[in-house]
Amino acid sequence: MEEVGTIKREKSNGGPRGALDEPPPPEVGRPPSVGAQAGVVPTERLNAAIERAQQWLLDTQAPDGYWVGELEGDTILESEYMLLLHFLGRGDDERIPALCRRILGKQLPDGMWAIYPGGPGEVSASIKAYFVLKLAGHAPDAPHMRRAREAILSHGGVTAANSFTKIYLAMFGQYPWSRVPAIPPEIVLLPKWFYFNIYEISSWSRTILVPLAIIYAFRPRVGVPPGTGIGELFVEGGAPDPTLRWASRLICWRNFFLAVDRLLKLHEASPIRPLRRWALRAAERWTRERLRKSAGLGAIFPPMVNTVMALRSLGYPETDPDVAGQLKELADLEIAEGDTLRLQPCVSPVWDTAITAIALHESGMPDDHPALRRAGEWLLSKEVRERGDWSAKRPKLEPGGWYFEFANEFYPDVDDTAMVLMALQRIGLPEGSGKGKVMDRALRWMLGMQGKDGGWASFDVDNRRMCFAQISFADHNAMLDPSTADITARVLEMLGTSELGRSHPAVPPALRYLYHEQEPDGAWYGRWGVNYVYGTWQALRGLESIGEDMGAERARRAVAWLQSTQNADGGWGESCRSYADPSARGRGPSTPSQTAWAVMGLMSAGQTASDAVRRGVQFLLSRQRADGTWDEEEFTGTGFPCVFYLRYHLYRNSFPLMALGMYRRRLAGSRERARNVLSARPADGNGKRRGNGRVRWGA
Repeated sequence: MEEVGTIKREKSNGGPRGALDEPPPPEVGRPPSVGAQAGVVPTERLNAAIERAQQWLLDTQAPDGYWVGELEGDTILESEYMLLLHFLGRGDDERIPALCRRILGKQLPDGMWAIYPGGPGEVSASIKAYFVLKLAGHAPDAPHMRRAREAILSHGGVTAANSFTKIYLAMFGQYPWSRVPAIPPEIVLLPKWFYFNIYEISSWSRTILVPLAIIYAFRPRVGVPPGTGIGELFVEGGAPDPTLRWASRLICWRNFFLAVDRLLKLHEASPIRPLRRWALRAAERWTRERLRKSAGLGAIFPPMVNTVMALRSLGYPETDPDVAGQLKELADLEIAEGDTLRLQPCVSPVWDTAITAIALHESGMPDDHPALRRAGEWLLSKEVRERGDWSAKRPKLEPGGWYFEFANEFYPDVDDTAMVLMALQRIGLPEGSGKGKVMDRALRWMLGMQGKDGGWASFDVDNRRMCFAQISFADHNAMLDPSTADITARVLEMLGTSELGRSHPAVPPALRYLYHEQEPDGAWYGRWGVNYVYGTWQALRGLESIGEDMGAERARRAVAWLQSTQNADGGWGESCRSYADPSARGRGPSTPSQTAWAVMGLMSAGQTASDAVRRGVQFLLSRQRADGTWDEEEFTGTGFPCVFYLRYHLYRNSFPLMALGMYRRRLAGSRERARNVLSARPADGNGKRRGNGRVRWGA
């Protein structure tokens, strides 16, 4: 492993002076901004908006130093929680009526349930909602149930649901286990050198599937009260089952995996399964090991639910420490509001804290502010120091980095690590804090997770055997964790602020990967945020930070795409629909978070003085509430494209503040250069700033 070197931090009065944070070089010699300088935002109004936003965030900081906003998903969470309660024999649990009210409040006029606000009805989510409502005593002839039933049938009924929904239904006798894709526990025994093994699928799929394999081995059947089954949701005459449909081309991966599924089911029907007991012990051991130093398995909702069901299937009581622990972690995800109860899929304190710290500092807060210091100390306490699943591919790499939640030691991720590193760069901590050593370890770990294609993924490395997306149970659209443009660009952004910069050997292949991923229209796909607005913002920010020429043709195409998608009100918005419908790229009602991303992307490309940026800033100012916050009902976060989306409740406040702070600082820098052109630092031929412009770590 190449030595990263000791990295130090520079202090300045009121803000950093790093490559990311300095005003950009003069835009002389670059293509003129479209609609340039059609007026400026009044300084007093801008300052007041920034101060209000800062104060609200300061007021919401936890005493320990972190920030955490609600992470909101769709009604699948409430439905699966109710199914778990029924699995445990708690059909009369006092929480069920409140969960039902939450589900009913999200029903669409046509009777279906969507997986994001403004989206169409989704059949799997709707089937689960209908089933749990019926289990809770809702009469099938009630108007809301009749509408739901008719709509579900029009969408193909139960057979149109995804594999995981069918597995849940099979547990309650509502779908035949024989038609569920086989997930035998023997998959845990497959060695790492075998082409298919659990470390060649994404970490989240791994944590879902291992306990699910235990469940599959026992194929439990939980009885339901008379009259609460959902036989009426099957289309008369039988609708085709998409999970069992053979491809028209004889030789292809889909047909191969369907054939394997048939063989596995023959194996399941055999009374002789010599490896079954060994496999169950290995799967249980694997699961229990990953509950240590973690807020639940994978610290996310689906694996926690599956773990409880798996351990109960193995015969362990609810008093078993791990069963009880998972139930407590699930209860901690509950949010009661009025007479409703909803569930979070997980929590995001490390991610939220890093973004908020950057936003506060970007908007002028000094690096030694007590709030930032508390945040920095808390982030340091969350460093990963043990090997996780990632070490299967990188056994010699020293642990480092950060995870997303309060505790998830087995699963640090590159995106959080890059964001935390950039936050810590902006925070002045006292001598002896150990910040420099922690950051050096994290940087080494992050660089060591670069893939062969030059990019970075989230939790794994070189996790890109695309044929596995054709496995029968892989219709949750999240089987793999390949490199993505947004994470790769964030790593470049982080490297651009360090002493390594573009001279590090990881940069050229990363740039090649990022440029390869650019769409013909100039945009970049956003894997972890919705969608092309997110990906394009992050790509431009990363390219500027690493010192690429932001007047080059590739950057100009990205700028043109962002400008072409600006709404008439000055903002930007993009619906989750764009993941399934290419015509929706960059289209949707304006939102504060997506407007902030677009504004920052344009400023990174040298468009600070453009009319597009000014109008975007004015949109943010005009939509700010008196308490310094913004309203945003739309989901702008991505869990699994086309399957699960998220609403980060802090995005609507932290990213607009970051954008407004960046605008104020860069506008002030442009004015200063205009007053004293001769004293301005020149740029080299590539548009990269000369001199020591990078932030350096401190000890």
